[in-house]
Amino acid sequence: MFNLISKDKKTRARLGKLTTLHGEIETPCFMPVGTQGTVKGLSSGDLLDSRAEIILSNAYHLFLRPGLEVIEKTGGLHKFMGWDLPILTDSGGYQIFSLALLRKISDRGVEFQSHIDGMKHFFKPEDVVGIQKILGSDIMMPLDECVQYPCAKDHAEVAMKRTLDWAGRSKKAFSLQSLAVSEKRQLLFGIVQGATYEDLRRTCAEELSKMDFDGFALGGLSVGEPASLRYNTTSFTAAFLPENKPRYVMGVGLPEDIIALVELGIDMFDCVVPTRYGRNGTAFTSEGKITIRNAPFTQDCRALDKECSCYTCKKYSRAYLRHLFNAEEMLGPRLVSLHNVHFYLDLMRKAREAIGQGVLAEFKAEFLKNYNSR
Repeated sequence: MFNLISKDKKTRARLGKLTTLHGEIETPCFMPVGTQGTVKGLSSGDLLDSRAEIILSNAYHLFLRPGLEVIEKTGGLHKFMGWDLPILTDSGGYQIFSLALLRKISDRGVEFQSHIDGMKHFFKPEDVVGIQKILGSDIMMPLDECVQYPCAKDHAEVAMKRTLDWAGRSKKAFSLQSLAVSEKRQLLFGIVQGATYEDLRRTCAEELSKMDFDGFALGGLSVGEPASLRYNTTSFTAAFLPENKPRYVMGVGLPEDIIALVELGIDMFDCVVPTRYGRNGTAFTSEGKITIRNAPFTQDCRALDKECSCYTCKKYSRAYLRHLFNAEEMLGPRLVSLHNVHFYLDLMRKAREAIGQGVLAEFKAEFLKNYNSR
């Protein structure tokens, strides 16, 4: 469960520890995304070397491929992936609404066609809990309805109310399948929806809080809204969530977003950005983003980031990494992805240290000053 260790005196940032079946997670934390059972290009050893404490995978993708039978036969998702530390599985609600070829949403659940082979499937909230029970993830997310930005208020309200109904059904199904509360078990988080409408967000947060989930996520953010609106929505909504439970903003984002939301009291983050950018040759550094394919790095003998201690920065030059990308060698995307994941995890470690010392605001200002210096 979650232990709130301390709070920063100048901001709303928090230090905490989340205990799961497969280990403890220090918060605030970043979860590298292994959507299809792998953090793209990286091995479990790479992630351990980067000191990752938890990764995220996706129930929708794993249900479609390789399928539950395969994962169950191999002993669950942890053994299938060769990862012994905690895993959070997203329900796939966002993927259903964004990737499925055709979908039909009703109060019962979601009918959709696979984006892989076009086969029809139907997910009820109870089904999604059952899928994640088979996967054996440490933290599971319920089925929710994520809306686009911008979204009309009447549409957002229908989706929010449906999300609440599905949350209640998920909690009931989860309780029936779980061990006694006193024993070790998987954790189930609730997801707050409501688009950018404060009254809808407040209603959703308050109703979910009454259901006593193990943690709470803010969904429906980082879907195209301006950063200022994202921060305002997060700040407003977090105030209506229990202080003794972890808070998770889903799918965010860039380093500047994460550090801003840490300051607002958010404990958990995930995003595909580190590996997606890495595969395209963009590296995050203490002095901002750089595109390693560019000509200025042709004879640059420096490491990607002089402040970084990752394997990539200890062993290889910018010139070599540029060569790999321009020669279309697969090692290039792998090495930059490795660096980016390490950069994100190191940012969280430094943020935790700053919170512990009561200097997060100063740390954030210094980080952004250097990061935006290019």
